[in-house]
Amino acid sequence: MYWLSTAVLCSIFLYSAFMYFTNTEMVKGFFENFSYPTYIVIPLAVAKIIGVVIVLWRPSQWLIEWAYAGLFFNLVFATAAHHYAGDGILGFSLYGLIVILPSYFLGKYIRV
Repeated sequence: MYWLSTAVLCSIFLYSAFMYFTNTEMVKGFFENFSYPTYIVIPLAVAKIIGVVIVLWRPSQWLIEWAYAGLFFNLVFATAAHHYAGDGILGFSLYGLIVILPSYFLGKYIRV
């Protein structure tokens, strides 16, 4: 269950970062629609990749906690932005919120 949820979580973030890099103008349009600043698109994509690397590599407990916190808040804000923009909440951000919990909590026991 841990590996499945972690694989899904990492896939969601890597896909999102890939889209941010390859379709930057389209993503900037979405950010403008959400009333978010567009200059954070590329730094956010880099942060997502770093978060995935930290979750999979697990170099220190402190970094793991910060990586999961960053990924969690990104998912919460993305889900809220989609909801308030009228897109509904069903999407990758909600699926990410569902799988981040087992990934985080089971990871504390399985990957000590």
